[in-house]
Amino acid sequence: MSAAAAWTTTFAVPASHPALPGHFPGSPVVPGVVLLARVQAAIEAQHGPLPALRLPLAKFLRPLLPGETAAIELEPVADAAGARRWRFRVRRPRDGVLLASGEFAAA
Repeated sequence: MSAAAAWTTTFAVPASHPALPGHFPGSPVVPGVVLLARVQAAIEAQHGPLPALRLPLAKFLRPLLPGETAAIELEPVADAAGARRWRFRVRRPRDGVLLASGEFAAA
């Protein structure tokens, strides 16, 4: 894989998202799977549809609240075997707090 620059995109999950009422009633937070779906969409926005991705590493450090803006930072990772991999970080732009981090890899 040739070296490519890291890049960032932002998003917000609206309070009306269907995953929020059950996660958690009275104090909703954005589920980790929704964050991961946004990261995958960001990867595919840059590289086109991918048939399958693996998630060898994911850490959820702080909650994202409905309506809060989050920034996805993606960094392509060079792999000697030529595998396509991306390191990601999800931060709150207003204060830079790290919400989640990990790595996706093409299967």
